[in-house]
Amino acid sequence: MDLKVLLDIARKSIFTYFDKSLVLNKEFYLSNFDELSEQRASFVTLTLNGRLRGCIGSLTAHTQLYEDVFINARKAAFNDPRFEPLQFKDFTNIKIEVSVLTPPKRVTYIDRYDLKDKIIPNKHGVILNYNENQATFLPQVWEQLPSFDEFINSLCLKANVSASCLEDNAQIFIYEAMKIKE
Repeated sequence: MDLKVLLDIARKSIFTYFDKSLVLNKEFYLSNFDELSEQRASFVTLTLNGRLRGCIGSLTAHTQLYEDVFINARKAAFNDPRFEPLQFKDFTNIKIEVSVLTPPKRVTYIDRYDLKDKIIPNKHGVILNYNENQATFLPQVWEQLPSFDEFINSLCLKANVSASCLEDNAQIFIYEAMKIKE
């Protein structure tokens, strides 16, 4: 798959929000890049001056990859609740990263130590489900949280649950991501 086309779709998706007179030719993309028709899940991450500026995505495939990237790029720019909507003056300075996810696989584990043996840092993204709470970290988050304990404890914090949830059969899923960034 030519991943550069995903960056093109993401950037143009955001730009056409600002300039509504421009429209992406979806049929051109779908007819020239077969992979864009596949149902795939994606995340779009935006950074501004090296700092996170937005990150929105899908954990499970529910639409064409073209649509998923287009929608997630706009949501990352304008609807991430952690940030104000992107301003046009910052548009040219953002850097975009697109991650295409493999389908999540449930991990069965006995305890925290068993789980540690089943998750591969820098390869696996992790989804944590516990009661009604859910959070995920993409594989690239290992770059900021390189130890298993840091990674899992931060994921629990993000899900707003105690790290002891792992001893109470919290559901853990792993996935991998193909990523490209500007």
